[in-house]
Amino acid sequence: MSNPPLNIKRTLKLIWDSGSRWMIANCTLVIIQGLLPVITLQMTKLIIDAVTAGINSTDKGPAFDHVKMLIGLAVFVAVLEIIAKGAGKIINDIQAQLMTDYIYKLLHTKSLEVDLEYYENSDYYDTLHQAQSQAVFRPFNIMLEIIAVAQYAISLVAIVILLASLHPAIALTLFAAALPGVFVRLKLSKRQFQWAVRSTPTERKANYISQILTGDTHAKELRLFALGDYFQGLFLSLREQLRREKQDLVVRRSIQEGAIELGSTLAVFGTFAFIAYRTLGGFISLGQLVMYYQAFQKGQEFLERMMRNLSMLYEDSLFLSNFYKFLDLKPQVIESSHPIPVPAPFQKGIAFNNVFFDYPNTTRKVLKGINLSIEPGAIIALVGENGAGKTTLIKLLCRLYDPTQGNITIDGIDLREFSLKNLRQQFSVIFQDYAKYHLTAKENVWFGDIELDPDDEKIIRAAYRSGADKVVNSLPQKYGTILGKLFADGEELSIGQWQKIALARAFLRNSGLIVLDEPTSAMDPKAEYEVFNTFRELLQDQSAILISHRLSTVKMADRIYVLERGELIEQGSHEELMTLGGTYAQLFERQAQQYLV
Repeated sequence: MSNPPLNIKRTLKLIWDSGSRWMIANCTLVIIQGLLPVITLQMTKLIIDAVTAGINSTDKGPAFDHVKMLIGLAVFVAVLEIIAKGAGKIINDIQAQLMTDYIYKLLHTKSLEVDLEYYENSDYYDTLHQAQSQAVFRPFNIMLEIIAVAQYAISLVAIVILLASLHPAIALTLFAAALPGVFVRLKLSKRQFQWAVRSTPTERKANYISQILTGDTHAKELRLFALGDYFQGLFLSLREQLRREKQDLVVRRSIQEGAIELGSTLAVFGTFAFIAYRTLGGFISLGQLVMYYQAFQKGQEFLERMMRNLSMLYEDSLFLSNFYKFLDLKPQVIESSHPIPVPAPFQKGIAFNNVFFDYPNTTRKVLKGINLSIEPGAIIALVGENGAGKTTLIKLLCRLYDPTQGNITIDGIDLREFSLKNLRQQFSVIFQDYAKYHLTAKENVWFGDIELDPDDEKIIRAAYRSGADKVVNSLPQKYGTILGKLFADGEELSIGQWQKIALARAFLRNSGLIVLDEPTSAMDPKAEYEVFNTFRELLQDQSAILISHRLSTVKMADRIYVLERGELIEQGSHEELMTLGGTYAQLFERQAQQYLV
């Protein structure tokens, strides 16, 4: 596996963009905190030498005054170090929160920007999982690591200069003892990253199984089919696999880091022996002995920490490459550089012109040469078995995808000439897998057109048109009732009631076209009849596309298009298609034997 780019420069820009003033404050503290340990060493040396001189002095008073002054300065330096450390924690905490919010904003913005194609690709979910699981804390880690490296580097430079004044070999010993650890840690970091990438599908599957066990979507079937033990066993098996692999990495890291620390310990005591020898020979004072010994210890500690932070910086940068990979995803549905306004109202209507489509990474043609039109104010219906291509047509119309071949026009203008936002504002679409927002009933309807005031009376009128008004008025807090059981005081609805709420969203938007994909599949026949008996009045001069397996619903459409395996095989009014005696007539007659139409 090749190494991804480290992107340190890009990460620094991210940190800067999330809070530039706090970054400047942190850099100032880095310089102060980097110099203070060396000043402390110098103060220790001066105090010990002053005490030693005072012992041999006949006049103890002035000697003690000198020691007191030095101790006072040492206290000042210590207090300054405490203040700088505390200020650093405060600044780091503030920066962490700012950065977390900023990264969530980037994640959410990119998630909204990428095409629907990505959401139907398992590789995208691996990338998304890696980005979400790492991006929230890795950039902040990198910031702390860069700060730590800079701080330790400043301290280390000063200490190396100090040790070199005793003997250059001591400074060289300091680095010689630490450098092997650098290569070991870089290798371990790379190994950790490679394992994390390999294990992403397994970890994502384990998370999915956990959601099955704890969420409400599968709760009923888990109990009715006694699936709980099976899924729990599968989850534990996946977690055991991840745990074993990670434990192996941890054991290797511990053994190799232990060997590094052993070498460092031997270097410390070897240096201490040399400094003691120089002191006994009268070459340096007792204060210098303490200073040089502590300097070597501190130098080794700073170098060790700096190298550790550099290896962590390398590791975090590797992991963060997944986040940047996610941010660098490019939409396949491209905005026009010079968009033109969508005609409103439609004059000629919508036309599909020889449209072909196949989903990415497949060779199967989902749509093959589709030609159909929707005149202004007309109601059309799409009929066909599951997988015939009905919903795909709607996705192309909304430019969630672009046709592989052919084009779609509004009043003769290719959809690609319009801005995506302006185009989608002209459509009110409720898919079969419509969203259920666990928020208030009013918000659930208002989401159909959030450019309206949340208290606009149109919200209630849209609910009345869909039949949702009766449902909402039966709830404890009416339109202020939270729907669903995810939050406190929420009220769960039946599937049919949720469907009426979704219909109200579609009716709220002032659009040129309403698209209802299986809009009443969960409603009882009476409720369905109430919705569609006055459907033309509900449309308010809008065009409509109906997708339904209930042919009693589509019977009222002006034109019905029958799809089979991605091809348009029949079209006409209900009466024309019944006279034709083809696929539509057979389907209708089959249903008529079971239901009163």
